[in-house]
Order: sequence, then structure tokens, then C-alpha cells
Amino acid sequence: MIKRRTFIAGLGSAAAWPLAARAQQGDQVRRIGVLMGGDENDPVYTGILPALTQALEDLGWTDGRNVRMDIRWAGGDANRIRALAAQLVGLHPDIIFTVATPATAAVQRETRTIPIVFAGVGDPVASGIVERLDRPGGIVTGFANFEASLGGKWLELLSEIVPGLKRAAIMFNPDTAVSSFMPSFETAARSLKVVPIIAPVHSDPEIETAIIALGREPGGGLVVMPELFVFAHRAPIILAAARNNVPAVYSFPFFARDGGLLSYGPDVGDDFRRAATYVDRILRGEKPGDLPVQFPTKFEMAVNLKTAKALGLTVPQSILLRADEVIE
Repeated sequence: MIKRRTFIAGLGSAAAWPLAARAQQGDQVRRIGVLMGGDENDPVYTGILPALTQALEDLGWTDGRNVRMDIRWAGGDANRIRALAAQLVGLHPDIIFTVATPATAAVQRETRTIPIVFAGVGDPVASGIVERLDRPGGIVTGFANFEASLGGKWLELLSEIVPGLKRAAIMFNPDTAVSSFMPSFETAARSLKVVPIIAPVHSDPEIETAIIALGREPGGGLVVMPELFVFAHRAPIILAAARNNVPAVYSFPFFARDGGLLSYGPDVGDDFRRAATYVDRILRGEKPGDLPVQFPTKFEMAVNLKTAKALGLTVPQSILLRADEVIE
């Protein structure tokens, strides 16, 4: 594996904000609730959580000393997300850190007073998490991990690596995904003269069926949307794509490391470290509604040459030169 350079591409009443007064009590142990949308046995998620905890420690918040972290893992299950959101709110923490849109929305439904800092939300306005980005107001702010234009970017990358691309499906679970990527995906499809296919899935059999249909004729390709369901089901997606000779582009490097063809997306560890600064500022008395929602500043591209060879593809120099990680 070759590592390359980083690729840059009315709830605000005083009664609702007990933190400012408590911030003066320097010896008080503060409580941070953490709702992770993924699985605690998935190394992808367990590998990025330390980015948050280390950044908090660098800012003066050490778990077990002056802060207590209550971490809950939902395993990508929508019902479990809702139950754990209620459980965390019931612990009355000073702040809750959420990962992914369903987790953030679930916690937001449970409280009107506890500040929430999110990461991994695709489109905070479209999903109803915040009303505006510059001054979100209320109790919620954080770090979005994608812009809607990436739907088109993924398709452009797929067409770059797959000569003669004729059809492309975008795969997602409508129960856990937002639709903000669709317009740019469809606009790019028109520009590239590629037939766009919408592929909602809810289970492994539906994943298999959709990819089999896509691979029945040459010229098919797949864009896998970033959301909790496909993260949890990435193994059957990658295997079905390989079995049916369907090139696919994904959102994060772990897909390429697990055998996917190509990935492009934000540096999640960097987003977690930046989110820690908001947790720190709110614990010290600032209001989340005054802190603007931010977007990624660092992106990563990974390409799997072994998978490309198995698909009969030659990765163009234009992609190799931009890749942060080339898996051989």
C-alpha cells in the first residue's frame, strides 16, 4: 500500500443554557454523551473515535479526570438509534456528540435544551437538522461531511475510470440516507450521456438483485451513497460488484481497502478533530446556535489496483496522480 500526499479538494433563551454558569466551576466533572451510528465491532468506527477523544484531551478534557464520556453504539439500526438517543438524553449530559444524520435527528427529537454537536451529517439543512448554516440557532451545530455536488463528482470519477460507461446506479437505503446527492448525480449523468438509475435497497438480497441487474449488460457502473446502511453492508455490496463485474465508486477509503474499486470523500478523522473544538467551546459557555456549521477541508482518494485488474480496467494516470492511497 502506497501512502501519498493529502489531497485537498426561539430555543436560545437563558433558561436553556446552564453551561455558562457551570463553566466557572473548573473542578466539576462534565458529562459528554456520544451516539455513534455505527457498530462498535467495526474497526472503521472504533478507529476514528480516538480522533475525537485525543483532540478533546489536547483541549484540556480528559475522560475520567474532568469529563465523563458515555458512548453508545447503534450498529446502523434505526430503532436502536432512537432508543439510545432517549437513553443518552435521560442521563442529562452537558452536551451530546452525534455521528450521522439519523443519530443527530434522533437526539434532536429527544431534547430542547442539551447542546448537540454533530459530525457525519450529509446535508444538515435539507435533513432538517438546522435551519441555516451560518447561524444555525437553537441547540445544534457541527460538521457536515458532504456537499450535495459530490453526487456528480462520484459519477464523473466513475466515468473517468470506466471507458464506455452507459448506465450508472446510485445505491442507498431511503430509511437512513438523505436525497441531496440526487440532483448533482442526475445533472452529471445528463452531461456525460449516462443513464441514471435510482437503486434504493433495504437488505442484502435487494443489494444483490440491484447489482445483478446492473451487470447484465456491459457499460454499467455503481455509485454507493455515504450512509449508515451501506457502511454496515459494505461487504455484500463489494462482493456483489466483483461477482457481477460492476465497477463502483464509494465515499471513504475503507471501501477501497476492503476491495472496492475507487473512493473519494472527506477525511473523517479531521472532521472529528475539528468537532472537538466545538464541544470544547460549548462546554466553556458558547452557544451552539452561534457556531456556524462547517464543511470538510480535507478530502481523500483511494484506488484499488487489484480490483481494477480483476474488472479488466486500466486506471488512468489522471486518477493515479491524484490518489492519496494506491492499494496494490
